[in-house]
Amino acid sequence: MSLFKRGNVWWYSFFFAGQLVRESSRSTSKTIAKSAEQERRRELEAGYNNVKEVRQNRIRTLAEIIVEYLVGYRLRYRSASFAEYALGHVSRLLGSKLVVDINEAAVLGYQEDRLREKAAPKSINEEVRFLLKMLGDPGDVIRAHLKKKKQLKLAVHKQIGKAFDAAESHSLEMTARKSHSPHMYPAYMLARNGGLRDTEIKTLTWAQIDFTAKTVQVGRAKSEAGEGRIVPLNSEVYEALLIHRARYQKKFGEIRDEWYVFPWGKPRPSDPTRHITSFKKAWNTMRTKANVKGRWHDNRHTLITELAESGAGDETIMEIAGHVDRQMLRHYSHIRMKAKRAAVEAVVAGRAIPSQSGDTQSR
Repeated sequence: MSLFKRGNVWWYSFFFAGQLVRESSRSTSKTIAKSAEQERRRELEAGYNNVKEVRQNRIRTLAEIIVEYLVGYRLRYRSASFAEYALGHVSRLLGSKLVVDINEAAVLGYQEDRLREKAAPKSINEEVRFLLKMLGDPGDVIRAHLKKKKQLKLAVHKQIGKAFDAAESHSLEMTARKSHSPHMYPAYMLARNGGLRDTEIKTLTWAQIDFTAKTVQVGRAKSEAGEGRIVPLNSEVYEALLIHRARYQKKFGEIRDEWYVFPWGKPRPSDPTRHITSFKKAWNTMRTKANVKGRWHDNRHTLITELAESGAGDETIMEIAGHVDRQMLRHYSHIRMKAKRAAVEAVVAGRAIPSQSGDTQSR
């Protein structure tokens, strides 16, 4: 065992099952630090011996386990995008911890950290699900205990995203056209007219756009159902992409299939081999100027709502939008019925009613 000071605080370090453990005692007292080190050893030994799991894995960092888990996941499933996204957050916040240290308190702490980052409860629940599944038997134990205490899942708001009305959409489109960001207008059109999600747009390459067939094939998607789907480009988004392609070629001198449609760069796009990381800043500026309240994702909701109002069936909506959960489909079913009801009522309203004078003359 080794005790040493950093500033006024005592730290301890020791090897456990071949793994170096170096941690702060959070105390200025050497005696307390020595006691903390002994308690830490007992804690590690208890976790190491009490769960049926490969011992070598129990004393590895969580980041190492995540890397290996994702290798296997990619082999088993066609799409690993969502798993990579979810476990990316887990690795960022918990990756440096030993697997033996992942317990109920660690999971609850992770939930709180993600809530402080303003992450959606639904996303946090999915991240925890991947974490516990990846841990195997220890994860099952943690899941059971948290479920019993009703702390496993965070409450999820059931509200469906809003759909922008015609005036809001028009204001957003006009503002997007004038945006200082060369990305905003074509990106907005892909969300508004193609229903593509944020990540699907950011990671789009030129090879995925077929200007002859006027289609875009989605690459990286949130779900297996959404990945690889082919979305038709209507006249508005097609025109926006043509303009964007011309400007892009002028900027970089050429266009390569593997290059990203929305390249990285600050303050202006400069590296087509890397994709933009976020539309958030440009979107906030755009919606403020347009005097519209709503999320970027609501552009996708607006298209799906319009498809439902047009009478499009579930299959058509899902072919265009990718995965749409059951709650959303029920919501759009009500919209379709409303549109159908308005249509049949319009027939009644449009029927000619014989005038009184006409009836008299007919007699």
